[in-house]
Amino acid sequence: MSKSKLARILALMLAFSLFAIGCGGGDDDSGSSASSSSESSASETAEEAPAEEEAEEAPAEEEAEEEAEEAPAEEEAEEEAAPMVETQEESVLEPVFGGTLRWGLEAEVDGINPTASALSAPGLTMMNAVFDTLAAFDQDGNAVPHLAESFSSSEDCKNWTMTLREGVIFHDGTPLNSEAVSVNFLTQFSDPLVGLAVRPYYASAEEALTIVDDLTVIFNLVDANCGFPSALTGQLGATASPTWLAAALEDPTLDQQPVGTGPFVYDSRTEDSVTTFVRNENYWGGDVYLDAIEFYPVTDGAVRTQLLLEGELDALATTDVESIARLAEEDSITQIYDDTGDESFLMLNSQKAPFDDIRARQAITHATPRDRYNTLINLDVTTKADQMFTQESPYYNPDVVQLSDKPDLAGPLVDAYCQDNPDNCSGGKIDIEYQYSGPSVVGERVADLLVEGWSDFFNVDVQVLPQDQHIQEAAFGLYNSIGWRQFGAVNPGDDRVWLLCRAIGGISLNWPRYCDEDRDAIILQADAATTVEEKAPLYQELSKMINEEYLYVFYNHTLWTISMADGLENLCGVSTSEDVKMRCQINGRTFFQSAFFAE
Repeated sequence: MSKSKLARILALMLAFSLFAIGCGGGDDDSGSSASSSSESSASETAEEAPAEEEAEEAPAEEEAEEEAEEAPAEEEAEEEAAPMVETQEESVLEPVFGGTLRWGLEAEVDGINPTASALSAPGLTMMNAVFDTLAAFDQDGNAVPHLAESFSSSEDCKNWTMTLREGVIFHDGTPLNSEAVSVNFLTQFSDPLVGLAVRPYYASAEEALTIVDDLTVIFNLVDANCGFPSALTGQLGATASPTWLAAALEDPTLDQQPVGTGPFVYDSRTEDSVTTFVRNENYWGGDVYLDAIEFYPVTDGAVRTQLLLEGELDALATTDVESIARLAEEDSITQIYDDTGDESFLMLNSQKAPFDDIRARQAITHATPRDRYNTLINLDVTTKADQMFTQESPYYNPDVVQLSDKPDLAGPLVDAYCQDNPDNCSGGKIDIEYQYSGPSVVGERVADLLVEGWSDFFNVDVQVLPQDQHIQEAAFGLYNSIGWRQFGAVNPGDDRVWLLCRAIGGISLNWPRYCDEDRDAIILQADAATTVEEKAPLYQELSKMINEEYLYVFYNHTLWTISMADGLENLCGVSTSEDVKMRCQINGRTFFQSAFFAE
């Protein structure tokens, strides 16, 4: 995080009590977390250069330092008392065995089966307790072997050879081998929803994998992809017991009782209450210190925060800026932050009226009160966005500007649209539906703010759906506008599943259902590139094309924090068997095997 952003957060903390614009959550409560696998997972517009936006821009580093030096003593005290850090330093304390980690989730999930469940951010968090992924990200954002021992590619990056670690056993006693990987792959490939993230990489299921021996598999890609292992860092790389998968196909209730190779073993689950995992005494990755982890879904961000402060929870991940500010006031809480992940936005269905017409998409972009959204919902703490890349990214395109907050541009477009499509209009306004995931206090606030901003040009029917149904409606294209959170993959190539023409079908991960062959060509060219220098102009062109299509009205880059109570040590101290330190969090998702409670 930049010094200027931290300064804004500190200022927010000092004045927080004055900002009480309602209780509840933030982006994590308002939009779907459709983080993918290739999806890391899965979550912002920036109309450029109005004076007020320029005023929010970061001061020069020297200025920020001067401001910090001039800060009052109480501000300095708060910064020291409530540290916000990019990662938690590896603990110097001797690890202690025992204790149960109580983790607050933003929502419940439909299951914890990586081959069949729509794993949103909470699902991916639980996934990391019970499953290992074939690859993982190191601190520098490089995909490194994890459950796999090594990866190597052909010269054209179309064939990737993976060697598995020897001697790894699933929780049910089934051995990890090439056949287990094949079963996981084919089960994901054939799933109606999860398969949408898998199939774009391959010509067919039959040609996709070659088993060389008991521990060696070759992935045969249809396109050159020199960063392919990063696709195996999330849901697509989570590897389940093939014995359990076969049983779950016969009995889908077993999707709630996952069996992996991970540091914790499934114990019990009461939906909408608590899911418990206990220590894997035979974990291949070394000692696991916690006795158990309990995951509690608490949809109200304010309630989650209060439970943490009252000692009923030990940790949580959130994007709720009010919660972040509240917890930053507490000397008993440490926050680990990351704003390089997903983005929050309004998403439009290009195959359903009225947004099958670009004039309607342009009109709602111009009418969207993004500045008010970022001030009233995000308290100007998060960074506005008009593309999937932050300004710190080498792929950021400074010329891409979304023209929201310009209602004067919306009127003529609406008039023209309604003249040509009178059946889709009432009273000179375009009839639309707006959908979000709930129940959510902040989601309701967002909806109220948007409806008010759109009211001169659109008649809005607001729909609130549970998160799993919300995701399904998007996949089937049963919406015309929807609150969403996505993109921001550590490797931008992994976001291809949201954009390619081949991802469109009866069920689609190209949620807006928009096909542009020229855009596909740019994406595939970037996948084949091996250096940042080669990729940068391609991703900059991609951002330009997306901006010109008016499919997403971007709001902000999400600020994810993991908040921990005193005594929880070494959450970010996870290393591979080769002593490569892993990235602590990705969109609120972290590893748990090295964590312990200090005595």
